[in-house]
Amino acid sequence: MKKQLFVLWTLFASIVLLQAQEVPDGVVTAFQKSNPQSLERYMHEDVSLLLAGEKNEVMSRAQVVAAMRTFFAANKVKGFDVNHKGKRDESAFLVGTLRTSTGSYRVNCFLKKTGNNYLIHYIRIENNQ
Repeated sequence: MKKQLFVLWTLFASIVLLQAQEVPDGVVTAFQKSNPQSLERYMHEDVSLLLAGEKNEVMSRAQVVAAMRTFFAANKVKGFDVNHKGKRDESAFLVGTLRTSTGSYRVNCFLKKTGNNYLIHYIRIENNQ
């Protein structure tokens, strides 16, 4: 009986975890490899971007890629760790820590479901002090 309950609990936990992981793995990989071009495929056509020390702006995908390319050139990435990620209803989020040559940054990405995919609508990168 205990073994059956354990198997049932493991199956249930696996299903819940799989459903909560709506943030595409490619988003995490793009931050780990400081590659905004690979992040572009996960972006909505308009993205609100807030980079450390700058004003929050709504930009096109191409503008976001260019701004993030400049940011990554000035802040060489040493690593990226996911602190939290999950989903609720038609949205998903990712909170992580980006370690760079110039310091540590907190990264927030918010995604909304568009069709069958979750697309980034908001990226916030701020000093983690």
